[in-house]
Amino acid sequence: MIKLNEISEKMTPSLTLAINAKAAALKSQGRDVVAFGAGEPDFDTPDFIKEAAIEAIKNGVTKYTPVAGTVDLKEAVCEKLKRDNHLDYKPSQIVVSNGAKHSLYNIFRVLLNKGDEVIIPSPFWLSYPEMVTFSGGESVFVETKDTDFKMTPAAFEAAITPRTKAVVINSPSNPNGAVYSSEELAAIAEVALKHNVVIISDEIYEELIYDNTVHTSIAQISEEVKENTIIVNGMSKAFAMTGWRIGYAAAPEHVAKAMTSFQSHAASNPNSIAQYASAVALRREKTFMDEMRGEFEARRNLIVELINGIDGLSCNKPGGAFYVMMNISALIGRSYEGKEITGSLSFADILLDGANVAVVPGAAFGCDEFVRLSYATSQENIKKGLERIADFVSRLD
Repeated sequence: MIKLNEISEKMTPSLTLAINAKAAALKSQGRDVVAFGAGEPDFDTPDFIKEAAIEAIKNGVTKYTPVAGTVDLKEAVCEKLKRDNHLDYKPSQIVVSNGAKHSLYNIFRVLLNKGDEVIIPSPFWLSYPEMVTFSGGESVFVETKDTDFKMTPAAFEAAITPRTKAVVINSPSNPNGAVYSSEELAAIAEVALKHNVVIISDEIYEELIYDNTVHTSIAQISEEVKENTIIVNGMSKAFAMTGWRIGYAAAPEHVAKAMTSFQSHAASNPNSIAQYASAVALRREKTFMDEMRGEFEARRNLIVELINGIDGLSCNKPGGAFYVMMNISALIGRSYEGKEITGSLSFADILLDGANVAVVPGAAFGCDEFVRLSYATSQENIKKGLERIADFVSRLD
């Protein structure tokens, strides 16, 4: 039998994909499953972006591009960062990859030496620690469930050791929708600079912020902070382009150069057609996003109200993204038809089998007392799903 390396043997599959696969299997059997697992907008890619892709194909934009992306797309990214975030970058500081996840993996691979530590606020997006491990590093988790799902400067500083290399800030956050204010980011940046810790700022949900709040990139704090920060963003969430697989990083030039070299051997350039369409998208007025953002905000308000109306369940009101973390701690130890709820994994499994509702176990995100619900689904489905959850909870022993 072929022997795998130690890292691959310890690798865990995505619980998000696993729960979605089980829900899909039940649907294929005719079950009416309400799924709250989706990690992508349920809106279609805007027509003008599709038309740009068709134009690219017709014009023969189907060849290899430079590894780090076309000059046109990198210039469009620089224009976006200047216009939206008041940040000055050169095209040579931009690396375009096969999605923001690929950008993050490139970053960890070029930053980390064996044993380097990366501080990650918990609950966390489930791929961060896996990518750190793949890159030879070690994840250090900072608990945030008692601080509105945001890491405090004091907790951050307490987690720093001589081996700390980087910290990951994800605002707005997957899985909990937390949004850091500019003041909170400034305090975190101060600690990072004090201890020479690289900031990796995952801003993929930048456009999905509610309550008339404006996104702040931590790199905006000062030029010194910017030089110590690597920004990650992409097209998937804001432009409903998840399948197009275009992400990008903005970094100090030597970091961008190293990421480009790594990508040249690992994956080469991203899709040429998607790059062309992404440049068109980034230069378009963003008014088309208003409808999507408004609908997500309405859904957020609805799902938070319904969850907090069920005895034994509760949630915070997320400031962005399209996820909510539902606290199930009061239900642990109770049973449904003889099956005991011992944590988020059993809760999700029993709920799916007993009520035809799919949620993602919080254990996937480092928080077993919660489950994640995505509201990237219709208000009708939200109401139906929460009615089923309420009925499920009412029948627990």
